[in-house]
Amino acid sequence: MTPPKRLTRSKEKKIAGVAAGIANYLDMDPTIIRILFIIIAFAGGAAILVYLIMWIVVPEEGTF
Repeated sequence: MTPPKRLTRSKEKKIAGVAAGIANYLDMDPTIIRILFIIIAFAGGAAILVYLIMWIVVPEEGTF
């Protein structure tokens, strides 16, 4: 039996590993998630707040 998937910040990071962690969780390319964060940040700025909150709340890969 495989353990359930958990959202973690990736150690393969550019800034904090949030986008790479989301991409790993969703089985996507991290570049797509990073581009989405940038688009949303320019559209209204909510992505910056979400990123900062996830940086604090989501544990880093291998720390649990």
